[in-house]
Amino acid sequence: MGTGEQIITVVAVLLGALTTHLTNFLTERSRKKHERSVRWDERKLTAYENYIDTVRACIFLAVHLYEVKEGIRESDQDEPEILAEIRESTHRRGRAFERVLLLAGDDVVEAAHKLNQVALEVDWQATGKVAGSLAEWRDRNRAVFGALTAFYEAARQDLGVSGSVTGERHPQRDLLLPPSQRNS
Repeated sequence: MGTGEQIITVVAVLLGALTTHLTNFLTERSRKKHERSVRWDERKLTAYENYIDTVRACIFLAVHLYEVKEGIRESDQDEPEILAEIRESTHRRGRAFERVLLLAGDDVVEAAHKLNQVALEVDWQATGKVAGSLAEWRDRNRAVFGALTAFYEAARQDLGVSGSVTGERHPQRDLLLPPSQRNS
């Protein structure tokens, strides 16, 4: 084998080694990027779940207080006990909101701000910080559940979840009320 052939063989081996190294490097980099993405998606999902749970807990506590104050429902708890639960739940909602702000994309952050705004309006009427009629109460509850749906949509988009919770296949729904309260 001549010197020229030996040089060609060495260059081919070096080129093969370099190509293998480059391929392995790019594959590993892609794998790590994917792992980071999945890790952050898992944290986002946990933050979004927690935020939704705390918002809903606050809404249901506000409804409980409002219905007790208005004589719509009887309860084993008195108003101060329910108010204490609302304060604690509001603090949890605030912490959950902060985690969303830390991890979420712009659209989710805006949806969370809107949801927080209308959820506070429900709290304020339930606690008596703002006055309002039963019709206004129901409008506030419709608004909060509409904002919750918008938050779901934004979070699903941010996480890359296909499908939608609104649109033609999912018509808008109204508050679920017992027959005796629908027209009140």
